[in-house]
Amino acid sequence: MNLSPLSQDFVLHFGEMGSRWGINRTVGQIYALLFVSAKPLNAEEIADALQFSRSNVSMGLKELESWHLVRLQHLPNDRREYFSAPEDVWAIFRTLADERRKREIDPTLSMLRDALLATPANDEDKFAQKRMTEMHNLIEMATSWFNDVQRLEPETLKQLMKMGTKVTKLLEMKDKIKVVAGGKTSIGVSR
Repeated sequence: MNLSPLSQDFVLHFGEMGSRWGINRTVGQIYALLFVSAKPLNAEEIADALQFSRSNVSMGLKELESWHLVRLQHLPNDRREYFSAPEDVWAIFRTLADERRKREIDPTLSMLRDALLATPANDEDKFAQKRMTEMHNLIEMATSWFNDVQRLEPETLKQLMKMGTKVTKLLEMKDKIKVVAGGKTSIGVSR
């Protein structure tokens, strides 16, 4: 299997980026290959295309399976296992976010909750616990917000993302709306 220069550049870059995201280069390249492949690939095809050993490909596929980032399938009259990446980039994004939350955020929140339940032994511990409370509250708020965002339909999410900082104008308008006596609403004009 020969990769086009375009696909090869993507695969190589994704491998380098993968190492920055906490996965090894091999796993990143395997995923990138599956992502740009028009058809499911078996382990031998992956090893051949990337010039990796069969054992490295096997370990990489197991890691991608543990992240729920590859789909395993069998083709008629073929005993080999074939792999493909999900086609919907939004589903991939949600899967990555869920897995990262399970692996990184949830253990951190658990540790912080335990630390906040501890009785501080001295002023240093009280200060540390206060700082941990701030971190816990921020992570909880961000996680809650992100969970809400993840439930949005892709079209709604795209619209929200395109709005960017325009959302702050909506929040500023909210501050200008004041409820006055008698239940009437007026809009204040700032100068």
